[in-house]
Amino acid sequence: MERSVWKHAEASFGIESSALMQALACIAPSAFEAAVAALANAGCIAASGCGHSGIACQHFAHLMCCVELPARFISPAEALHGASGFLKKGDVMVLASRGGKTAELLPILDICKQKGVTVISITEDTASPLALGADIVITMHVERETDKYNSQGTTSFIVLSAIFDALQAALIEATGYTNDQFAVIHPGGAVGERLNS
Repeated sequence: MERSVWKHAEASFGIESSALMQALACIAPSAFEAAVAALANAGCIAASGCGHSGIACQHFAHLMCCVELPARFISPAEALHGASGFLKKGDVMVLASRGGKTAELLPILDICKQKGVTVISITEDTASPLALGADIVITMHVERETDKYNSQGTTSFIVLSAIFDALQAALIEATGYTNDQFAVIHPGGAVGERLNS
C-alpha cells in the first residue's frame, strides 16, 4: 500500500477520534438525562432515520433490546404506512437526522404528537423542524466527514452511534440492569459462553 494512501487512513482515524470528544462537549447533560428517563419509563421504543442515520437507529433498537427495553427500528416509509401503530401514548420515538430537516421524518413527528408519544430528536441544528417539534433534543456535532469531499456519512455515523452507546450505558445504570439478566437472553456465541459459564 502506498504511503499516501495510508496517510488517508491515519487522517480518517484522527478525524473520528477527535470528533467524539468534540461531540461530547456539545451535549447538554440535562437533555441527555431527560432522554434516559423517558427511555427507561417507556412501554415501547422506536427509532427512525434515513441513510446512515437509519442504520445507526437499527443498532440503537438492538441495544435497547439487549437491556430488555422493547424496541424496534421503523423505516420512515413504513412509519407512514401503518407501522406507527406500534407506538402508543407514553412510548418513545427517537428520530435521528444530522440536519434536522429530513423530509421523510417530519410526518412521523406529527403522528407522534397526535398519539402522545414522546419524541427524542438527535440533530445538529437545534432550530430545525425536527428539533423544534421534539420533546427532548440531544445535540450532535460533527466538524467534518472523513472523505476529502466532506460528503460521506462517516464521522456523523460514528458520533450518532456513540450517542446511542452512551444512552445504553446510562440506561444500564438507571434501570439496574444486570449481567445475570443479560445471560438469559444472550446464551449464544462467545459472550453467551462467558456469561453462562
